[in-house]
Amino acid sequence: MEVFAEKFADLKILRYDVPGFETLNLQKKLYIYYLSQAALCGRDILWDQNNRYNLSIRSVLETIWKTYTGNRESEEFKQFEIYLKRVWFSNGIHHHYSTGKLAAGIPKTYFDELVSNSNWSDFTIPSGKSFEMFISEIRNVIFNPDREIKRVNLEPDKDLIEYSSNNYYQGVSQDEAEGFYANLKTSAGNRPTSFGLNSTLIKENGKLAEKVWKLDGKYGKAIEQIIYWLTKAKDYAENELQMKTIHHLVEYYQTGDLALFDQYCMDWVKEQEGEVDFVNGFIEMYGDPLGIKGSWEAIVNYKDMEATKRTIVISENAQWFEDHSPVDPEFKKAEVKGVSAKVINVAMLGGDCYPATPIGINLPNSEWIRELYGSKSVTIENITRAYFLDSVNSGMLEEFACSTDEIERAKTYGYLAGNLLTDLHECLGHGSGKVREGVNTDQLKNYYSTIEETRADLFAMFFIMDEQMIRLGLVPSFDAVKAGYDSYLRNGLITQLTRIESGQNIEESHMRNRQLISLWVYEAGRPENVVEFIHSEEKTFVRINDYQELRKLFGQLLKKVQRIKSEGDMDAARNLVENFAVKVDRKLHEEILARFKKLDLAPYAGFLNPVYELKTWPCGTPNDVLIHYDEDYTSQMLRYSKDYGFLPIENE
Repeated sequence: MEVFAEKFADLKILRYDVPGFETLNLQKKLYIYYLSQAALCGRDILWDQNNRYNLSIRSVLETIWKTYTGNRESEEFKQFEIYLKRVWFSNGIHHHYSTGKLAAGIPKTYFDELVSNSNWSDFTIPSGKSFEMFISEIRNVIFNPDREIKRVNLEPDKDLIEYSSNNYYQGVSQDEAEGFYANLKTSAGNRPTSFGLNSTLIKENGKLAEKVWKLDGKYGKAIEQIIYWLTKAKDYAENELQMKTIHHLVEYYQTGDLALFDQYCMDWVKEQEGEVDFVNGFIEMYGDPLGIKGSWEAIVNYKDMEATKRTIVISENAQWFEDHSPVDPEFKKAEVKGVSAKVINVAMLGGDCYPATPIGINLPNSEWIRELYGSKSVTIENITRAYFLDSVNSGMLEEFACSTDEIERAKTYGYLAGNLLTDLHECLGHGSGKVREGVNTDQLKNYYSTIEETRADLFAMFFIMDEQMIRLGLVPSFDAVKAGYDSYLRNGLITQLTRIESGQNIEESHMRNRQLISLWVYEAGRPENVVEFIHSEEKTFVRINDYQELRKLFGQLLKKVQRIKSEGDMDAARNLVENFAVKVDRKLHEEILARFKKLDLAPYAGFLNPVYELKTWPCGTPNDVLIHYDEDYTSQMLRYSKDYGFLPIENE
């Protein structure tokens, strides 16, 4: 199967293989099929969460694309198509990574021409508005540079809600939101629910209130469909605990009761025997600058049995890694509970995991559930494999690696090192350490995500070079570790700059954490020249001169970051992030952008989902599920809007 599918703007679309699906038994195929349907039904929820105009704008753009009768071969129409594809990719009008508003790439006058020469007879206008009023508002949102500027604004000197364009809060200030949830947590005890995770906070008649995302509440029409397919999937679950997990998830969707979500999380963590697994719900909080609201996401997967052997070894030795961590003893877990890890092949991506997807997951996010019941970690093998296959001949290594030895190490060990770092990050990094009693990680506010990702990365970077990794048979030699270190610092200091527009700073939490680590160890190691920038033919490279000393620096920073999290030290978190993670060296940035432009590559990638076809006997009983990989990007996006577009366009 060809991995590469399409390239436009700063994006490329790839395909992932679902190896061995055809050999699964019918029960597992049907379980995956019905879970996959549920994974697609929440698409509109994420679009609306990202911005209140997203569903309206998507509907307008798709109507134009399908019905425009003018010259579809003109350069302006091609630019319009690119804008539509970018909006699809980002699940809305803001860039999926930088979160800045996407430029339309066409003049307003051409947009008016597109509207005038399209068919609107089947288009439903939100109640109380004329077509002219509606289109005027949409035009203004798209083209006015002062509206909906940034989906997630993390600037510390601004009201993070007022200056963010997501749809989690309406008419509420940052102080009001923080006070509202602080009051709820005060009386919650040691096992608080994830207050605010599944609601929009609004102000009605001067009072704060929550619009809960549940069956008879906000997003109910989409949630109804998710429940329908989860209920069908339950009949094909592999064991009783999987059925119980789905039962509690359905109850949670029906009621919005976060205590039921906690029960679902506990059941999900305990379930270890099944081959098929899934995530479905309001999970990650990166889209909320306050780190409270969960974006809707879904993944359906099954174990890669052979690759899982390495993560079993890691999880079985979790206590050893915790005991030998360089952090202060008071912040170590005396007993590591429930740490499990597996390597998976993803079968369907949905919501905030589509088209751009993580390469690893560690859940649940609730700190008390993690400490009492543990966590479940996955590395997504078929996604990392697709990335690797696409990158082999891209030219990035040849352009940005500092030596032929580094290039050879990367080609020989890069894939293994990357997967091992993901294993360690997800399985042990996020699951390691403990917070001081009475400390809530919400105290780190908008810096929590960066601090937590930094902590998990540092745990992985510190331990991948430990002799224990060789003794456990996980690392063939330290050349593999060197490949991992080379790649991390090359990315953190140089190549990830290709993802940032000229003149901009770093906004996304994972990019911030990578620069934070890389720049901190560079500065800390300068007296001994542990890491250095070198220059050749007016090009800048990163070279590691002492890998063992670099590992020690990773350990020192891990100790610092664990203390910050464990004590909820907001001032230290702010200083570390603002001093090392945010600002970009402008001269270096311009150089890297110029070098990258010559390669004609896209800095971001996302994936097409396969298509599953349910086959039945004449009586309607399912007898097989077939898988197809031939759907193109535009067809998939239009089909998803048609078949899974359950929410009305309201702009509320």
